Amino acid sequence: MLFMIIERFPNQDAVPVYRRVRDGGRKLPDGLTYVDSWVEPNFDRCFQLMECDDLRLLQQWVLSWRGSGVQIEIVPVVTSKETRAVVAPFLDQPGP
Repeated sequence: MLFMIIERFPNQDAVPVYRRVRDGGRKLPDGLTYVDSWVEPNFDRCFQLMECDDLRLLQQWVLSWRGSGVQIEIVPVVTSKETRAVVAPFLDQPGP
């Protein structure tokens, strides 16, 4: 399963988070995979795409960030390609 992780940097200060990742790695439990990430230009939020099949791994990872000041939101997502396959049978049907 894919998850969009939305991190909010305290006071739009990404430096402590980047320092922590540089010095100690992402500290992902086995089975939780980092895919890619994007950061807003004002350093307010970071959007990370992660993958795992066991939600407890996400919980472990979130707990590892306790005390950092980072706020984390987890949003389950489906790829556009997979969504197209779900929507395709409905495309030629009349709308509501």
